[in-house]
Amino acid sequence: MPITPATAPNSSSNGTAQPILLELVDESGRTIGTAEKLSAHQAPGQLHRAFSVFLFDEQGRLLLQRRAPGKYHSPGVWSNTCCGHPYPGEAPFTAAARRTHEELGVSPSLLAEAGTVRYNHPDPASGLVEQEFNHLFVGLVQAPLRPDPEEVGETAFVTAAELSERHARDTFSAWFMTVLDGARPAVRELTGPSGGW
Repeated sequence: MPITPATAPNSSSNGTAQPILLELVDESGRTIGTAEKLSAHQAPGQLHRAFSVFLFDEQGRLLLQRRAPGKYHSPGVWSNTCCGHPYPGEAPFTAAARRTHEELGVSPSLLAEAGTVRYNHPDPASGLVEQEFNHLFVGLVQAPLRPDPEEVGETAFVTAAELSERHARDTFSAWFMTVLDGARPAVRELTGPSGGW
């Protein structure tokens, strides 16, 4: 499966580099066009389609990833299991499963839609802006992880209590709490009332 780093161009059949395009959307999530990935994130940002994945182990612990230090956006910070952008015309579910495998070397044993959130989160460190219509997914991971070191610096499984401690101590992505809060009803349905989510 091909790896598609955030700013790396795609190669066409004639060897020329093709920019990575994102799907631009209106406030209702309807596709209205495309934009090159980096330009869509430059201030003030263009509203585009994205996805966020939250995978849990059989003990109800959330899989976090610390983004690799070489990432163009929010490097070295903790975030949800996986996030990214569908290619134009690609279903968000398909993109979420694809990107989870590319980044973590594992396919979810269960993956379910968990709603959408719309947000505007600037990243002060880079000056980039996340203007996203984000499709949320929750699921289970039961296979050993094989993270791509160019994408993932570190992983950790955490309980709800451990996440609270870590979130107070460590730096997380600007969007993390927004997408987690949006996914919480589905997370609670998946993990049960004793999970504390």
